[in-house]
Formats: sequence, C-alpha cells, structure tokens
Amino acid sequence: MAGRRRVRPEPAVDAPPGEPDAAAHGGQLPAGSAQIAVALMVMNVSMYAFTMSAARVLGPTPYGAFVAVVNAMLIVSVLQLGLQATAARRISADPEHVDEIERQILRVSFRAAVLLGAVLLAAAPVVDRLLGLGSLATALLMAVASVPLTMSGAQAGILQGERRWRELAVLYVLSGVPRLVVGLALVLWQPTQLMAFLGLAVGFVAPYLYGLTVLRRGRRGRDARARGDGSHPHGFVPVMRETARSSQALLAFFALTNADMLVARTVLDPGDSGLYAAGVLVSRAVLFLPQSVVVLAFPSMSAEDGAARALGRSVAAVVVLGALCTAATAVLPDVVLVLAGGGAYAAVRDQLWLFAALGTVMAVLQLLVYSVLARQGRHSVHLVWAALALMLAGATTVSSVTGLLAVVLLADTVLLMVLGVLAHVTARGRVVRRARES
Repeated sequence: MAGRRRVRPEPAVDAPPGEPDAAAHGGQLPAGSAQIAVALMVMNVSMYAFTMSAARVLGPTPYGAFVAVVNAMLIVSVLQLGLQATAARRISADPEHVDEIERQILRVSFRAAVLLGAVLLAAAPVVDRLLGLGSLATALLMAVASVPLTMSGAQAGILQGERRWRELAVLYVLSGVPRLVVGLALVLWQPTQLMAFLGLAVGFVAPYLYGLTVLRRGRRGRDARARGDGSHPHGFVPVMRETARSSQALLAFFALTNADMLVARTVLDPGDSGLYAAGVLVSRAVLFLPQSVVVLAFPSMSAEDGAARALGRSVAAVVVLGALCTAATAVLPDVVLVLAGGGAYAAVRDQLWLFAALGTVMAVLQLLVYSVLARQGRHSVHLVWAALALMLAGATTVSSVTGLLAVVLLADTVLLMVLGVLAHVTARGRVVRRARES
C-alpha cells in the first residue's frame, strides 16, 4: 500500500481521479458506499455462519456458555465503538489536524484497552462464576481479547473519518471471515466453548493487525501542528472525555435495544420467551441491515457544512429500507419464519412484520444517536435512558408476546420522535447562525 494520505478540507479523499467523494458535498452516496455495504454484509454473514455452526457442533450446554461470553463482549465493545465515533467525528470536523487527532486517539485507545484488559483480567474469576462458564481460561481469554478489540475501534474511526473506505472495508471483512474460517476449524478440532471463543478472538486480532499496517507512518516531515503539545482541543484529556461520553451514549442505546430480551425471560413464560426471541432475530436483522448508511453518513454529519442534509438523506434511506423489509415480512411471513427459527415458532408468525417494524424504528434511532454524537449533544443521552426506564416500567404490566412488543415499540417510537424533533431544531439553529454570521 502507498504511504498514508493526509486528509484535506477538499473532497476526494479516497475517490479515483476525476471522481469526487459525493459525501463531502452532502450529495449522493459516497464513492466507497458499495465497498462498505458489501464488507459489512460479508462480516455479518460470516459472524452469523460461525455462530450457527458453533451451535450445531458444540451442543446446548457449551453453546449456552459461548453465547453468554458473546453477549458479555457486546457490552465490552461499547468502548471500541466510542473510540471509533470520537476518532471519526474529530477528523471529519477538523481535517487540518488529522495527524494530531490520530496520534491522540491511538494513545487513548492503547491506555483504555490496557486498563480494560487489566480490569477484566482481575475480574476473570467473578466473570466465570457470574456467567456460569465453568472455564476460567475462557474468562481470562476475554480479558486478553478485549485489548485488540478496543484498539481496532480507534483504527476504524481514523479510517472512517478520513473517508478511506477501501481500507475500512478490508478491516470489516477481516472482522468476520477469519472468525468463520479459523473458528470453525477450532470447534471441529475441539468442540468446546474455549475453542469457540478462541475463534471469536481471532476476529478481533486480525483487523487490529491490519489496522497497524495501514496506519503505520514515520515521524519524518511532521510539523509542529501535527506533533502538538497537549494544549490543543485534540489533546489527550479532551479526547478521553469525548470517548467516555460517546461510550456512555452507545451503552444507553445498546441497553435500550437489548433489554427487551432480558425482560422477556422475566415477564413471559418460557415458551412465549422463546417465541419473542425468534421475533427478535427479525428485528435485529432489520436493525443491522443499514449499518453501512450509518458508517458512511457519520463523517458528513460531523462536518460543519451539509450535516443536516446528510442526516435527512440517511434517515430517508433507512426508513425506505426498513419499510421494504417490513412489507416483505408481511407478505412472506412463512419465508421469514424459516430464517427466524422454523415451524417450531409458528405461533409468532403473524407478528413478525411488527418485529420488522421495530427493527426499522431501532435502525433510525441508531442513526439519530450517532447524529447526537456527531454534534456533541450532552443531554440527549438522558432521553435514551429515560426511554429504557419507560420500557422497563411498561413491561411489568404485560404477560404476552404481543403486549411486550407493543410496549417496546411504543417506548422506541416516542424516543425516535423526540430525538427527531431535537435534531431538526438543532439543524435549523445552525442554519440561522451561519446566515447571521455571513
């Protein structure tokens, strides 16, 4: 690969000669949209294929422990996503200081990753007992795997902020394919939860090593601005604080979009809980389908110019895609039921389109939460926690799949409307402020 390119205020960061990056103008899809979309699809399909293969090879007990570890790593990954959002936002908003931002982000990510790994290492015996793993080695491996997982988030954010879509696409592919290939080989060799998670850990190490390669650069030719002295807004402490705020916001979103499954285990009987879990598969599929829209839009939403236009067009794209998925689910429920678990879950067949609608709402919510991160909103995250509290309170009054689904859909929809209004008001305020300044 050629030497690392410097990000400039002009477009065409990663576009071929003569083909400017439309995202910089707030226009059509950026030049790397197809690459990111395909890469995310490959990553998600690979991860799903490995999980399903592990379920068949391991058997119920080891697989249950493996799923518990996977869910625990989802919580751990909030720091990774916070670092990615911080890096992408700062580089997009201030491309003139890309070198200093990159240096500070990597410093913060290294220290945060080591600290997180050390905490998980010390807590390994507790994690082992809490998750019922029966394998201290698996808990220790979680601690080790959290380090490359966290640092790869900073690398992905740098590539995203610089709009280096090709390299970012490769990083996403490396997050999935090695996990499938190496992980499947390991569980076939020794069908244990430890081997399954070791395969998962490979999916953290591979993109991290690739990130090291594409971001490596020499110190020669650096000017004083790039070196920085810690007094600039992109110093270590400001970057660390923003990472903490972003991680908290994403944790709130993760809690909101995943708490319903935990609630279902409490308020529903085991059979209905299983039916709800089948429906959740549909909602999660619709939630993750437009991931590429979020990845591609976030740098533009972080820039001063065209942020409102980028958000509006991204929301429209997500809504259209979600509406198509919901309509397809309503028309072809039997086909979707096969993907959601098969005939054993036929009792939830007629509600699958509602789960698809829930996935659409959550996908738009995800985009709005990232728009909050892009504009550095400090208070909107409290609304996400409030929606979670509303959902939990309402869930205690229901005892059926339809009732729980209605409560979750209502809480998420109310939050979406409030965040949407706030985003519109903020965008209008920016337009008025720029008009006055000009």
